[in-house]
Amino acid sequence: MPPVEMTSTLDPIKFGTDGWRAEIAGAFTFANVERVAQAYADYLRSQVKPDSLVVVGYDRRFHSENFAQRAAEILTGNDFRVSLFNEPVPTPLVSWAVKDQSAAGGVVITASHNPPHFNGFKIKAPWGGSASPETTAAVENLVDAGPVKRAAFVSDGIDRRLQDSTKTYREQIASYIDLDQLKSSDVSVIVDPMHGSGGRWVESFLTGGALQVETIRADRDPLFGGVNPEPIDQNLAPLKGRVAGTGAIVGLATDGDADRVGAVNERGETMTMHEVVPLILLHLARKRNMTGGVVRTFSQSVLTKRIAESCGLKVYETPIGFKYVADLMLRDDILMGAEESGGIGVKDHIPERDGVLNSLLFLEAIVTAGKTPSEMVRQMHREFGEFYFGRRDLHLEVKRGQEFVASLAANSPATVDGQKVSSVETVDGTKLLFDDESWLLFRQSGTEPMLRIYCEATSQEKRDRLLDEGVKAAP
Repeated sequence: MPPVEMTSTLDPIKFGTDGWRAEIAGAFTFANVERVAQAYADYLRSQVKPDSLVVVGYDRRFHSENFAQRAAEILTGNDFRVSLFNEPVPTPLVSWAVKDQSAAGGVVITASHNPPHFNGFKIKAPWGGSASPETTAAVENLVDAGPVKRAAFVSDGIDRRLQDSTKTYREQIASYIDLDQLKSSDVSVIVDPMHGSGGRWVESFLTGGALQVETIRADRDPLFGGVNPEPIDQNLAPLKGRVAGTGAIVGLATDGDADRVGAVNERGETMTMHEVVPLILLHLARKRNMTGGVVRTFSQSVLTKRIAESCGLKVYETPIGFKYVADLMLRDDILMGAEESGGIGVKDHIPERDGVLNSLLFLEAIVTAGKTPSEMVRQMHREFGEFYFGRRDLHLEVKRGQEFVASLAANSPATVDGQKVSSVETVDGTKLLFDDESWLLFRQSGTEPMLRIYCEATSQEKRDRLLDEGVKAAP
């Protein structure tokens, strides 16, 4: 019998909206982490001297600390100095440390808000934010361009550089937020890191005064209590129940790696980012008298645009993905940039989403207003118009979803639910716009097999009808 020739097929490595993500023990394996880390090392060698520093961090997912250790070994094998956090930390802290230590870049082992069986590899740029699309494309092209080089990486668990950066990160937040005002407020707050790496970070800034703060789901659970660690309505039942049961003024949530924020109002109702983002913008522009441009990604609110224009602030619109926001923050005078999924960047901080900072900033907006979150939303609607946001996620294979979105752009309907489609935009996905500025957006996720259908409309009833029609139209 002739010998059987064995062949192996390497998993394709594709970066999405923020990093490479895949299923653990599927495509996300130690061997594939080595391939990606080597490609990143090859890219860095073309940009900086070999002895440059690279910061590595990780979240609380299954085996994240071991995947991070492996990435550190590959970077060490390529003659880079490596600072590796010795515990799970918020992604924005890793970004801060990269900039604070003048590092060549950084790596975070995290799949952010993705389901528990996923993990991922985020790249952080020297300025302390998400790597640009050009950088991730270059890294992608270098996968398997050369052999993997691995060397022992040994840490005694204490890295003075990272200790210093953790200290300066805390000082930055303490200087950005009026913590004395918050601590002296006679209100209660519930914090929910969803078992992610946000842990007790938000709580740690709020203790020692009249304000009462309680953190739920603070411990590590790689299964995230059976939900995806994304701070949206269907995943926040424990937070909603605790806020309603205790009479807290607000519930503050962060996602799996603590770079996104979510909120629950005093009634125990989940707030959308189409409420939270405009309210923070109003606080920055009117209460803090801050100026600069406002960046909204393709699925962000009409209210954000209207508020910015009323305050005389220039409005920019980008594709979905915070790397596009960060690029503008680096080039222009930007007050705030936000995406629908809870990623917010603000002026005078790193050009990065920061769920810890933005949780505290939203609380500052509430305390300063002297109103409950629902009262603040009603006042905003009275001044700028009523808009209500919703989203449906449909499990759909990536290629099939992309084909559907493209076909919708080429052959868009004349009406939806009896509403005339006034125009179609294709900045990122296919968005159908209506005469009253309501809109319906179809977009295939860049990080998982999920077709997302977004809608913002002038009434809750209209929003729900449009979303229902969107689901019916999907394959």
